Amino acid sequence: MRPPVLLAVAHGSRDPRHAATVHALLRAVRSLRPGLRAEVAFLDFNAPSVPRVLERLAADGVREVVALPLLLTRAFHAKADIPAVLRSAPPSLRIRQAEVLGPSPLLLEAVHRRLYEAGLDPADKGSTGLVLASAGSTDPEAIAVIADTARELRHTGWCAVRPAFASASLPRTEDAVRELRTEGCARVAVAPYVLAPGRLPDRIAEGARGADVLAGVLGAAPELARLLLERHDGAVAGAGRVLRDTA
Repeated sequence: MRPPVLLAVAHGSRDPRHAATVHALLRAVRSLRPGLRAEVAFLDFNAPSVPRVLERLAADGVREVVALPLLLTRAFHAKADIPAVLRSAPPSLRIRQAEVLGPSPLLLEAVHRRLYEAGLDPADKGSTGLVLASAGSTDPEAIAVIADTARELRHTGWCAVRPAFASASLPRTEDAVRELRTEGCARVAVAPYVLAPGRLPDRIAEGARGADVLAGVLGAAPELARLLLERHDGAVAGAGRVLRDTA
C-alpha cells in the first residue's frame, strides 16, 4: 500500500526566494525518503495553489493526504486558513492535517547549524548573546511558543537569549541586540527563526546590523527535512486531525 502523500502547505510570498527555498526543502525531503510522494502548495502569491494540487492528487488516484503546515507556531494560518481550504478538497481524498513544525529539538539544531555556518565559533557561545528573531504574530499562543524556544536555547549554553519580532509584537531585533550589549555580552548573534526569505526576514536582517553574527534562515536545513518526515509519520500514526474523510 502506498503511504499517504505529504502535502507541504506554505504561506507564499511575492519574494521569489521564498518559493525557491520551499521547493529546496521538499527536494531534501524526497532525497531522505524516495518512496514518499511529497508535494508543495501555497496559500497565496505562488503557484500551485492548495486547491489545484488537491484536485491533481485526486485525479491521480491518490486517496490519502497528510497536509503539513510549513509554520513554526500554531497561529491563525494553522488554526483557520489551512483547515478551511483543506475541507474544500475533492470528496475522494481523506486528509489529515499534521502538527506545525514547532516546537521541536530539531528546530534548535537547525538554528545552531545556521549560526555556525555564519561563522560563530561554538566555543564562544558562553560569551555570546543570542537574539531569536521571528516574524511575529498577534496570537498569544504563538508568542508563548517563541518565548519558550528562546528559554530552551538559553539552556544550551548561551550568555543570554532574547526573542524578537519583525512585526505585530515587541521587541524588535535591533532593540534586543542593544539590550544584550547593555547586559555585557561580548558578542551578539541574531538567528532568524523563519523558514524562508521574504519581507519580514529582510526586516530582521536590517535590525541585526549592530550584531556580530547574522545567521541565515532555516530553509532547507537537513534538520527541517527530517522534521517534515517526523510530522508526516506522526499524522499517519494518528497524531493529526482528520479534516476530510472520503465520501
